[in-house]
Amino acid sequence: MTLPSFAQIQSQLTSLLSVEQVSVDPADLEYYGSDWTRFTKARPTAVVFPRTTEQVQSIVLLANEMKFCLVPSGGRTGLSGGATAFQHEVIVSLEKLNRLIELNEVDQTLRCEAGMVTEVLQQHALDAGLYYPVDFASAGSSQIGGNVATNAGGIKVIRYGMTRNWIVGLTVVTGGGDILSLNHGLVKNATGYDLRHLIIGSEGTLAIITEVTVRLTRQPQNLTAMVLGVQQFSDMMDILKHFQQQLNLTAFEFFSEAALAKVIAQHQLQRPFETTCAYYALLEFEQTDDHVETVAMNCFEYALEQGWILDGTMSQSQSQLESLWALRERISETISTELPYKNDISVNVSKVPLFLAEVEALVATAYPDFEIIWFGHIGDGNLHLNILKPASLSKQEFVKACEQVNDRVYEIVARFNGSISAEHGIGLLKKPYLHYSRSDAEIALMKSIRLVFDPAKILNPGKLWD
Repeated sequence: MTLPSFAQIQSQLTSLLSVEQVSVDPADLEYYGSDWTRFTKARPTAVVFPRTTEQVQSIVLLANEMKFCLVPSGGRTGLSGGATAFQHEVIVSLEKLNRLIELNEVDQTLRCEAGMVTEVLQQHALDAGLYYPVDFASAGSSQIGGNVATNAGGIKVIRYGMTRNWIVGLTVVTGGGDILSLNHGLVKNATGYDLRHLIIGSEGTLAIITEVTVRLTRQPQNLTAMVLGVQQFSDMMDILKHFQQQLNLTAFEFFSEAALAKVIAQHQLQRPFETTCAYYALLEFEQTDDHVETVAMNCFEYALEQGWILDGTMSQSQSQLESLWALRERISETISTELPYKNDISVNVSKVPLFLAEVEALVATAYPDFEIIWFGHIGDGNLHLNILKPASLSKQEFVKACEQVNDRVYEIVARFNGSISAEHGIGLLKKPYLHYSRSDAEIALMKSIRLVFDPAKILNPGKLWD
């Protein structure tokens, strides 16, 4: 069988859509063919910009007929190479599918197309006096369809959970070309397998998401942040336990002194306090009245008396809240210029101190000449280990050095019954290590499920596994 040429594929796509909806411009191919990882060269054939679910269906049917592959593309803020087109695939950009379809204040739901930017969705909710709580530093660039495809987490998981917890309806086009409308926003629906939850977190390997219905909640009141200086990481769990017993936390984050120093130097931000500490905890809560403030200050004083913290500060205004959060949220942006090799790992919250100590000892020995930056969502057990590329090494030499130690890091993850990817997904970069978090039987079942949804294997090839 003779495969179609690039020109034939382009011609058929243009006749199916329009000239304006198909691009083979080299700049577009580079831009839409890569995500925030920079370790794989983009090599797409074309980029298409459908405007309806039906157009997505027609693209999928054509791909099945002509035997070419598709890579769904959202905001491309992923960190595992899941949106990278590296095998001459056609990129299906969802950015033109970005309309608000319905905001129902009675049901407290919002229905929109998959290309809506997360921050825009959040603002629609706020305008209606409601709140979409899944939040992360990339909210201004990421799209809700991509959030669903990767089951995005972020900074509020300790209170609100992952994206999965907030999705009450999906419209998708399967790899076989079927349009499925899943769950219709229902709260209760006991009618067999909930295919919606198979799509969530499937990284574009089962179907292309075209519409999303999210659940909304009330807006939090007077969010207040504390930054606490911690010298011994083992004290973090005592701090978390004590504050969580007294306050309803919306976030509990941590970062190292090395991370803080880089953010302050690059963004001209102020240190939270004069005392320099090995680690910092950032916690957030709703200060609904004076009593809550008193409880928070009592928790602070108790932690100080116990020697768990050396210093701390609490926001007194919205601007101070934003300034304290900037110390944490700008870390990824700050270190991105140094080409970090990222590990996104998680264990049960109670195991974090022992786990981090083991991993930290390993990487200190394995990478004595590399700078290591720690931060993460410690309230839900998610740690981000970032290894920064020295200027003296090429990208290829650096990646090879990091990959040589991956198995040893993930062996520790497996021993703690943790995850090699807490929220970034598997994509391209983590697929050699999937067996550390999933059994052979699980992987075999996932491969079988993938074939049911995508029998011709046209969707996001090379992701999750080869």
